[in-house]
Amino acid sequence: MTKKIDLKLVLALTGVALIWGTTYLGIRVAVETIPPWFVAAFRQSIATVILLIILLRKNELTWKGWAHAKRQMILSSLMIVGANGLTTVAEQTVPSGLTSLLTSLSPLFVFIASVALGLQRPSLKGFAGVLIGFLGVAFIFREGISELLDPNYKTGITFLCFAISGWTIGTIYIKKYNQKTDNIFLDLFYQFAFSAVVQFILALIFSKDTDVSDWSMNSMLAIAYLAIFGSVIAFFCYHYALKKVSATEVSILNYFNTVIALFLGWLILNEVITVDILIATILIIIGVFITNYKSKKEQV
Repeated sequence: MTKKIDLKLVLALTGVALIWGTTYLGIRVAVETIPPWFVAAFRQSIATVILLIILLRKNELTWKGWAHAKRQMILSSLMIVGANGLTTVAEQTVPSGLTSLLTSLSPLFVFIASVALGLQRPSLKGFAGVLIGFLGVAFIFREGISELLDPNYKTGITFLCFAISGWTIGTIYIKKYNQKTDNIFLDLFYQFAFSAVVQFILALIFSKDTDVSDWSMNSMLAIAYLAIFGSVIAFFCYHYALKKVSATEVSILNYFNTVIALFLGWLILNEVITVDILIATILIIIGVFITNYKSKKEQV
């Protein structure tokens, strides 16, 4: 009997891959004229307002107690304030392509951590798939790896290391302490609201002398896009997918994010798609297939 396809899961995974593949470009445009912590704070504030309207219209805005709130604040600190916020700061000095390359390391760490904590069984196939996928991403930027040694990128890369760590820990936390929820939007509302407050405080501390008149319309529109698609829709898809499949299977979509970022560069910035990029794309697809493929015996 043919296993029924989970259409909602497919849409969620597609949403994660496609939308977050565009956020590197969006962040880069936003931080061109707006300080990064303000970008992050306004992004999450807009997302909070959108979710508030949705919850009020559905009469689902409720208080579930401090235990629930604490869990959301932990996730918010790790994945939104930490990972998302620090990535935004990093893109002031690190090119979006290189940012995508470095953040694509997270599936490797998620897989290793999942195995170490007993959330996933160790397998040579899993390690091989993740490594091959990473080699594909590295192949795309092989001529730009030397930029990692450039002192100008040192601060940005440091921020990215912390961002990757926060995302990895947050992903594992979700899987290890997975609690059934009947309202992902409510969880995200608490997370975005908390992060918005923290990020505004950070913005006021680190961007005290900002001049609003210097903010461009393109940067403000980029923030709106990041809020609606990058935060509300993509985070909903991400949390939904994590309840259905392993953390590694969701995180490995970062490889597709990099490919999508390259495609947008070709489409919008007229960047050339080379043979190297095509080879790298093949490696990425092979890596994803090896990691996620299950034989009939394994599916039983």
